Amino acid sequence: MAITDPGGAEEWSGTRLTLDLWHPNCWAIEATGQTDGGVLAHAIYNSPKANGDAPNSVNGLFTAFADTNEDVEELLDAIRASDRAGDLLELQERFGRARDAPGNVVREFFLEYDPADMMCPTLLEHGFVHSAPVRIEDGREEWQVCFVGERTEIRESLDAVQERAGAEVTVQSMSSSGQPGQSPREQRLDTLTTTQREVYEHAREAGYYEWPREASTRDLADDLDVSKTTLLEHLRKAEAKLLDP
Repeated sequence: MAITDPGGAEEWSGTRLTLDLWHPNCWAIEATGQTDGGVLAHAIYNSPKANGDAPNSVNGLFTAFADTNEDVEELLDAIRASDRAGDLLELQERFGRARDAPGNVVREFFLEYDPADMMCPTLLEHGFVHSAPVRIEDGREEWQVCFVGERTEIRESLDAVQERAGAEVTVQSMSSSGQPGQSPREQRLDTLTTTQREVYEHAREAGYYEWPREASTRDLADDLDVSKTTLLEHLRKAEAKLLDP
């Protein structure tokens, strides 16, 4: 399930996808399905053994997030209780670069687990290269990936991933990076997740960006049947992407 660090990923000119994914034998899917918290999977820091043998375990860097300390503690307890998870080392200070994590409470941790439970190798084998931290909530994973083959091959490759890993995969969004004729703003719109685009488009249509404003964030949250905190999280991330020069 965990991934190598995407921080230095190259810009791809192929097809970008957002995948909604479930697969068996995943401690993060189990724990987030039982609690109100979520997990961001950032990186694996250990290397393969020198003799070429696969390691018995790997150590990944993750962020736990939730609305309250109690929710985060419940999530971490669920992870520790999973028979798919090994030693969990919670970090007292932020590790490495700043994390763009959702939630009011954010905690980073290292976790040891079985590399056989990772989805990244299977996705890579079939042409899907991750481009952002994996987000796990409500027992599902959200993957931002680039497909390195022809767009017509995506369906066949996704079917192969599902068969190989026993996974369930749904395409939430798909776009072509650097598509000819697209304006810079249109290209940035293509980087939004399905939810971010839905929230942004609704805010625009409801007059949130008019002066004076014709709708408040509470109005938008009520329209979309989400909390104000959730609405603001998606809206601010969408605005950050659209305003990025």
